[in-house]
Amino acid sequence: MAGLMLALAGALPGATSEAHAATLGERALWVAASKKGAPFRWGAAGPSRFDCSGLTLYAFKKAGKKLPRTAAAQYNGSRHVRASARRVGDLVFFHSGNRVYHVAIYAGGRKVWHSPKPGQGVRLERLWTKRVWYGRY
Repeated sequence: MAGLMLALAGALPGATSEAHAATLGERALWVAASKKGAPFRWGAAGPSRFDCSGLTLYAFKKAGKKLPRTAAAQYNGSRHVRASARRVGDLVFFHSGNRVYHVAIYAGGRKVWHSPKPGQGVRLERLWTKRVWYGRY
């Protein structure tokens, strides 16, 4: 894992260059980034296919923290943070009203790593909406 962190540290927006100083969220971000291109599959939580909450579950587990399975449960279990206080490695929850329907990992620069939908693999993408909440583990 340390080698992966060092290899990805310079390539990720907002990533720290010292692996030993990495937060839980940053470590999870590096794991998610290492799965770039892995195909989407409903209900999958790795190691080679993922749905959105399966990717965050897998990444945080590899980083040392067990998360609940679904995006909504991950939101409910997280410490909620304001957008102005968001940090690299925080979870980004997409919602419609009070219903959370998607989760990603914040990469900095208004970008997220996520597993978007069938036919698309894990990717880094610019946030496309302001209708998001942030959570931290």
